[in-house]
Amino acid sequence: MREFHHVGIVTTEKHNNETYIPDAKAYITDFETHPYRVEWVRHEPDSPVPEVTKKYAHVAFKVDDLDAELKGKNVIIEPFSPFKGMRAAFILTEDGAPIELMQFDE
Repeated sequence: MREFHHVGIVTTEKHNNETYIPDAKAYITDFETHPYRVEWVRHEPDSPVPEVTKKYAHVAFKVDDLDAELKGKNVIIEPFSPFKGMRAAFILTEDGAPIELMQFDE
């Protein structure tokens, strides 16, 4: 199953209530507080994430089995756990779109 989760939009502006993700050296907002499920993403200049994720918006999908979803895909950010009970990874589609895939412990 793949279910739409949120849209991540890159910004250089600070937003209220940002959460810092140390491994990505990035700040994110809580998409659940946005009426259209927008997550604002602001990277530090030395953020280690791929340039494509620093330049372009991403769409995120909740999946049942992250490892199965990644098979045969162009994985640009290996699986990581930004929050307890969640694993995520980023892929790049054939047409160059960054996609976040997320699996939650239920």
